[in-house]
Amino acid sequence: MSDKPKEGLDRRDFMIASIATVGVSAAFAASAGAANAQDTAAPAAPQATVYTGDVVQGKKVVSTLDINDLEPGKKHFLYFQGVQMPTGQQRYASVIVAKGAKPGKRVVLVSGVHGDEMSSVHTVHTVMNQLDPAEMSGTVMAVTDVSGPAIEAMQRRWPNSGRGPDLVDMNRVWPGNENGATATSRHAGLLFNRLFRPNADVAIDFHTGTTGFEVSAFNIASMDVPEIKAIVDLYPVGQIFDNHTYPGVLHNAFIDAGIPSFCPEVGAARVLDLEMIAQFVEGTMNVLKHHGILAGPMGRTGKDAGVFVGNSAFPILATEGGFVEHLVKLNDKVEAGQKVAIQRNSFGEVVAEYTSGVAGEVAGLRSDVSCEPGNPLTFILYHKAAPEGGETYPE
Repeated sequence: MSDKPKEGLDRRDFMIASIATVGVSAAFAASAGAANAQDTAAPAAPQATVYTGDVVQGKKVVSTLDINDLEPGKKHFLYFQGVQMPTGQQRYASVIVAKGAKPGKRVVLVSGVHGDEMSSVHTVHTVMNQLDPAEMSGTVMAVTDVSGPAIEAMQRRWPNSGRGPDLVDMNRVWPGNENGATATSRHAGLLFNRLFRPNADVAIDFHTGTTGFEVSAFNIASMDVPEIKAIVDLYPVGQIFDNHTYPGVLHNAFIDAGIPSFCPEVGAARVLDLEMIAQFVEGTMNVLKHHGILAGPMGRTGKDAGVFVGNSAFPILATEGGFVEHLVKLNDKVEAGQKVAIQRNSFGEVVAEYTSGVAGEVAGLRSDVSCEPGNPLTFILYHKAAPEGGETYPE
């Protein structure tokens, strides 16, 4: 371990295009993801912790972290030095490490990849506040403000000024590139290479629905991976989206690095849904018990919640502009052909009626009443006999 300063060099978009366009987009995303993975200057093995010599609000700053260097049986609060901003100042991420008195598995909890997702942040805070390192075997590390500029603006995307004003979805750039063309790519590369990957045996990336679109409590997971299925089944939530989705999202970057990972979705953006948060806290504590980090009996699981598993997402899109009235609620079961929403114009006349094309469960609803053609209204989770590749979803 070195204390010497050292200088270092929308995921919630819905399927609104035709099948052909989705295919092109998926191919582009896969190409971009592969380029990022090839270009990233990734350490081959964990590196010793590097302290920059800076102290921010009483907390030491690191540019590389190896949790093996930290004192066991304690909680550690650090800042991670991320990307340099247009002012020349550094962007910091808050790091909480609960290092057990005994060695064991290492679990990484992430939130704040999107800036409008507050229930995901509160979920991670709640888990960390319940941990007593003196009674733990292993380590839990949490980062709750990955996309700091987006959080400060309470918006989904990171404002980027590199090529004119732009908003970048940080959950489309993982694993990032430390020498990439955008601040988001560089920030992701630093976090992934120097903080996340070297300290993770298991990783969970928490999200919510996006502003204007509310989702149910569900997990996005590759359920054909036994290590992932084993921990996802421990969550007492009502739905699982069993799909590999697409490159560029953080949990897939972890999986590509050989680290089991998945993505919990904790309700609506911008608010705290305490009832839903409690379900994900209970599930996460189950995961820590499953890996021997905590002792004690398991809480409720997916079996207790009667979880519904679907492998595909059916989006219902607005064909008109106007005001939307939903006829179903989250988690409702629907049949193919069932009417799920109507839409009125400014005279109050019904201008459109919307039906489900599949049988499944409601997993997402537009929460903004007004909309224009092409906006997603409803998201139906269902089982397709032979899904083809990854699908988009309202994260």
